[in-house]
Amino acid sequence: MELIALLSSGEGTWAQVSGLMSHAEWDKIILVGDTNAKDFTHAKKFEFIRVDLNGKLKELKEEFSKKLQGKFDGMEVTCSIASGNGKEHMALISALINLPIGIRFAALTKDGVFDL
Repeated sequence: MELIALLSSGEGTWAQVSGLMSHAEWDKIILVGDTNAKDFTHAKKFEFIRVDLNGKLKELKEEFSKKLQGKFDGMEVTCSIASGNGKEHMALISALINLPIGIRFAALTKDGVFDL
């Protein structure tokens, strides 16, 4: 399974993404975020895609769509939106659906990785 995760403001939320990356086996990991998120590091290999999270909803969705086109090998992706706000979440989810690709949500809990 492939993982896509949003890295937005609030570096405390990055721990959720980092934990999710560590506690499951991923075929591919793609992280999307703005310029600040480029400083994120992790022991596991990942691809970082920079986006302008300050844009309007429609522009952000279009940027996600353009930059994510052709990035996934499977028909479904696991998505983490533990970081970010509603506008960013809507833009990412809309872009993924319109690729088209199926979406599963996952979060790291005290009991391990939880598929939603």
